[in-house]
Amino acid sequence: MLKPIKNNEQYEEALERIYSIMQKNVQPESKQSDELEVLSILVKEYENEYYPIPKPNPLEAIKFRLEQVNMTEADLAVILGYRSRKSEILSGKRKLSLAMIRRLNDVLNIPAEALIQAY
Repeated sequence: MLKPIKNNEQYEEALERIYSIMQKNVQPESKQSDELEVLSILVKEYENEYYPIPKPNPLEAIKFRLEQVNMTEADLAVILGYRSRKSEILSGKRKLSLAMIRRLNDVLNIPAEALIQAY
């Protein structure tokens, strides 16, 4: 019977069981696929509580996304509309405005939640 994960030992056991199930040719809608799904949810909840991933710094998120899509800082200036703004934003001298956040979200698909973080 599956139970909530309450400590690191149970967490490790759940990870081992997940690995074990994933090594098999599990059929959809089977007991093992259901067990895998439930264990994954339990592990995710445990990790969210005890191993949270911090939200990225907005400037690092912008730089990372530019790199992912093979864009340059000059391309960022086009997105933001001003060349000088790009430099001020990336150096931390100017904060992102709501319009800039919306534009970065629309054009680069950077989550607004990541862009509104304090920096």
